[in-house]
Amino acid sequence: MTAEPLEPDDLLDEDQEAEADEGPPELADDDAVDVAADERRGPDQTRRVTLRIRRKLPGRRLDKYLHARFPRLSRTLLQKLIKQGDITVNGKPTKPSCEPEAGDRVNVVIPPPEPYDLVPEPIPLDIVYEDDYLLAINKPKGIIVHPSHASQTGTLANGLAYYARSLSHGDDPFRPGIVHRLDKNTTGIMIVAKTDEAHWRLSLQFERRTVVKTYLGVVEGSPDLDADVIDAPLITHPTIKDRFIVSITRPEVVRKLAKHAITEYEVVERYRGYSLVHLHPKTGRTHQLRVHMSYIGHPLAGDTFYGGHYVSELSLTGRGSDSPITSQQALHAYRIRFTHPITEQVTELEAPPPPELHRLIQLLREHRHV
Repeated sequence: MTAEPLEPDDLLDEDQEAEADEGPPELADDDAVDVAADERRGPDQTRRVTLRIRRKLPGRRLDKYLHARFPRLSRTLLQKLIKQGDITVNGKPTKPSCEPEAGDRVNVVIPPPEPYDLVPEPIPLDIVYEDDYLLAINKPKGIIVHPSHASQTGTLANGLAYYARSLSHGDDPFRPGIVHRLDKNTTGIMIVAKTDEAHWRLSLQFERRTVVKTYLGVVEGSPDLDADVIDAPLITHPTIKDRFIVSITRPEVVRKLAKHAITEYEVVERYRGYSLVHLHPKTGRTHQLRVHMSYIGHPLAGDTFYGGHYVSELSLTGRGSDSPITSQQALHAYRIRFTHPITEQVTELEAPPPPELHRLIQLLREHRHV
């Protein structure tokens, strides 16, 4: 059976609150292994993948399991593929409600994406570095990185399509050149690939976690230690949409449901009631830095979603405006270090913080220094 091309609506809206998308999507768990030798990509870009189930997951439907494995495909599309025979178990037709057993082989035919041209738009870009193979931008707040459907415009990717003469293609027509992401309201440095070779070489570095990222943040309070490592797995909040929490459940539950997450931090400056920190994510989980700092009792200033509070000139100095200095979390992707994908030289790039974060730090230094 020939797979029909994906319609744009079959692709899920990605979580635009992710702090960083570390290259290829991560596996949902360790309960299945892609059999690389059995994966094929046809001339029309149709993918044929075989998964081997290592152990039974009671209550885990096939459509839900595959959705976790292929998060860019909606459950509706996966159910359609199952019903039309493009997804089979042990070579036989199956149902979306099927619960795979240990030893089962699941064959998946993933149709190619619908041809799609990104609409170039003259969106201002702050270019901090550029050569023939890649460029780096200082992303502003309030803009998402790429479209999630064909009709969406006004994204960073639309601006890049207008600016650059060439961008890498990657596997997603909505993400030309995009190697990693920042969420809508996080500012800072982002690397963009201009060639396919640069893209896959950079993606491999993100996948292997050899890229060193430094975030600048203002947190509430004063951490006890000058530097520490937060090793705490993350799990989705049971009742609040798009929120994540540190998992404190039983180890077997953590292993199946939670995501391993590690953050290193160091205190750069201390003020009365606040601290300036450098944050180094060793993993790239959604909201990781925000959740981890809140977990240790020092949420990011302005991050009301995770226990932080708005900060105003009046609250810091006793005079002036009571309007929030920054309307979102005081977090900025400040520096990135990686190996250049072509020259193989170690490259370190920086992006200055936005005016509101710079002003917050200046007010703290002038009025709250200890």
